[in-house]
Amino acid sequence: MSESAAVEAGPAPGDRAQYAVCGFLALVGALVIADAARLKHIATSNDPIGPKPVPVLLGVLLLIVAALYAVDVARGGTGEAEAGEDVDPTSPVDWRTVLLLIGAFVVNLALIEPLGWVISGALLFWGSAYALGSKHHIRNLFIAAGLSLATFYAFAIGLGVNLPAGVLQGIL
Repeated sequence: MSESAAVEAGPAPGDRAQYAVCGFLALVGALVIADAARLKHIATSNDPIGPKPVPVLLGVLLLIVAALYAVDVARGGTGEAEAGEDVDPTSPVDWRTVLLLIGAFVVNLALIEPLGWVISGALLFWGSAYALGSKHHIRNLFIAAGLSLATFYAFAIGLGVNLPAGVLQGIL
């Protein structure tokens, strides 16, 4: 197959995914720049340039990386397979696992305010273990509860960030 025939056939499925990553990087870069443009600058003697330069610089860098990556993909560049990885990159996506993980995150998102982090986080950790194929459901539930309690107190005590306690307010 000649190079012109390959170009006429369109991008390979893997290339489409790589172009999607380029588009995502460009979109995030543009959003960061647009958001930085809305920042108000209050001139003080301690901060003469204000808060805009860092996010604008990061947005521009994201746009540059997206453009360079798109050029690399257009030239036929692909990522090198990880030498220690035992995953076949040509195998199909396991949609069941992906959808179960998305479901675990959505359940966490919906329940974090009413039930609190400890319960919603435990469901998130347990659901993730289930989605990834663990068959030790009872053991995973205890591990998930321990992880969610540990992260609750690590955020509260270690970082000073209060996660929602929900129905356990006053108990934790």
